[in-house]
Amino acid sequence: MWTEVDHALYKKFLFANFSEAFAFMTRVALLAESEQHHPRWMNEWNQVAIWLQTHDAGNIITEKDRSMARKIDQLVPKDSGS
Repeated sequence: MWTEVDHALYKKFLFANFSEAFAFMTRVALLAESEQHHPRWMNEWNQVAIWLQTHDAGNIITEKDRSMARKIDQLVPKDSGS
């Protein structure tokens, strides 16, 4: 579930290993490029944390972020445990 933290949507994703986490990050990167909406994120081994906010709107949460969050959720493999 995405939560609001410091004017951003935040979610941490957990995967079985680094390879699965990195593959997820690659899918998110391709989506971000196509949407022209790039997240702030952090990866450590099997974890990927993502923060979404719209910089053009003054670093607040907008519908653009909520839409991106829904699309990111669709990229998570069903068996990942995230």
